[in-house]
Amino acid sequence: VVTGLTVQDAIVRYVTSAEDGRTAGRRPAVTWVPKPRAVRAQERLLTAVDRVSLEVAPGEIVALLGPSGSGKSSLLRAIAGLEPLASGRITWDGSDLARVPVHRRNFGLMFQEPALFPNIDVGANVAYGLHRLPRDRREAVVEEVLDLVGLPGFAGRKVTELSGGQAQRVALARSLAPRPRLMLLDEPLSALDRGLRERLVDVLGEVLRATGTPAVHVTHDQDEAFALADRVAVLAEGRLLQIGTPAQLWHRPASMEVAQFLGYGTVLTPEDAA
Repeated sequence: VVTGLTVQDAIVRYVTSAEDGRTAGRRPAVTWVPKPRAVRAQERLLTAVDRVSLEVAPGEIVALLGPSGSGKSSLLRAIAGLEPLASGRITWDGSDLARVPVHRRNFGLMFQEPALFPNIDVGANVAYGLHRLPRDRREAVVEEVLDLVGLPGFAGRKVTELSGGQAQRVALARSLAPRPRLMLLDEPLSALDRGLRERLVDVLGEVLRATGTPAVHVTHDQDEAFALADRVAVLAEGRLLQIGTPAQLWHRPASMEVAQFLGYGTVLTPEDAA
């Protein structure tokens, strides 16, 4: 049975310095997470994600919306396998992912920086995750996904000749080329100017829906979340405040906190409305 992604009561915690609250030391490398250890006297635990539960159905795009420090990126990293869960479960089609390493989850990852390899051309960048395909098939896949993101004929271009928007399209093509079963997008458009960001939101939505690829999209931009996602999850201080369609959130915010975050200028008490 295909059910997609399920997050159940997820908790993510970091060890922080008791003096200033900053994380103790640097975070681990992308594919390595240290084993849990006892918290020392000069340290404390910071809860970044606090019992969050949500689902992403096949083909659905869910946006994680919230201000900086709301836990949205930590939740995305936990789904990817880059952060360990202190408690809770993350499953795909009912199978627990706790012991599945990052590279075996078949999830595509896209971040704010395109992180393209400057010493190879666009085509080689897009083909980077296609090593399991026969060589004669890789070129066809590269051309297919480049055409999908609106960059036909760019395979031979140098990465250093790309604009910011073109570089992000190449990064999207590279993520989609291996046919991931889920895309994880951590504010991939936030470094671009407003006009370009709005155009690429449309491209991103069209590409994900054309390929039927479900996605979790992290953003602090309400307009971006509402334009792209089928459902939006509003987070604050690690807690899930509300999840629903853009229309549901806008017309029926579940709390004053959600309403104020969405930009409501006037909030009436029951007494005021009487």
